[in-house]
Amino acid sequence: MNAIELSHIHKSFGSFAIQDLSLTVPGGTICGLVGENGAGKSTTIRLLMNALRPDSGSARVLGVDAASPEFREVKEDVGVVLDEAYFPETLTAVQVGKVMAATYRRWEQKTYDGFLDRFELPRKKQFKDFSRGMKMKLAIAAALSHQSRLLVLDEATSGLDPIVRDEVLEIFNEFTREEDHSILISSHILSDLEKICDYIAFLHQGRLLFCDEKDQLLETYGLFAGTAEQAESLRPEAVIGRESSGFGGIRALVRRSEVPAGLELERASVEDIILFMVKGAKK
Repeated sequence: MNAIELSHIHKSFGSFAIQDLSLTVPGGTICGLVGENGAGKSTTIRLLMNALRPDSGSARVLGVDAASPEFREVKEDVGVVLDEAYFPETLTAVQVGKVMAATYRRWEQKTYDGFLDRFELPRKKQFKDFSRGMKMKLAIAAALSHQSRLLVLDEATSGLDPIVRDEVLEIFNEFTREEDHSILISSHILSDLEKICDYIAFLHQGRLLFCDEKDQLLETYGLFAGTAEQAESLRPEAVIGRESSGFGGIRALVRRSEVPAGLELERASVEDIILFMVKGAKK
């Protein structure tokens, strides 16, 4: 079963619109949702969770239509962490746990307490006095403590220091070792997504430019570095985007299948691919 199915979603907000968005996240996988600010990532997540209604199209989560009455039950199986953690300001971590226990039928207090210890979160400090990183860690602890089958994470690693970020990414990897567990995660930290994701979905100005397996994506594209003259010899259809590298040099993202055999290319990271695609789209 697919964890997420978005089919031909349209949603307009004046001058901005999500346009014909179709996206599938297979069960047991991690999909990274990337794009510049304002590309529509958070809007997509709100549409997925039925916090916004699409103008047309449909969203299914864990096999259930997000617009149906049955979706209320499915929400028990979804752990959500938004780019800002929202808990009442005067609550402590202990009190948040009590609220969650009254909210979720399958709340696991022992699991939650374990994450509070693992993240070194104070139990009696009020939420309003938490740092941003502490707030995100508390939200992640709550999302992982009610037997979720799907995690929907919007900038969930934002505000975390590199050591804690690595630990959280490992926790996400552990989560998907269960074959029916899946994750949709948006992040500006593309190196994080490259570490853990099976699929990368790229939104640009409300349109999904691609959703591909990460490994296939990295095999498809390479980085050319050379002179302007050498760059001009490349076929136009081979070049996705280019930039000047100084002293007359050129760097370009190219399709490996479209360049001459034997031409030496550097490995392109997910970040390289996204940045050059945006540059190419702006031309």
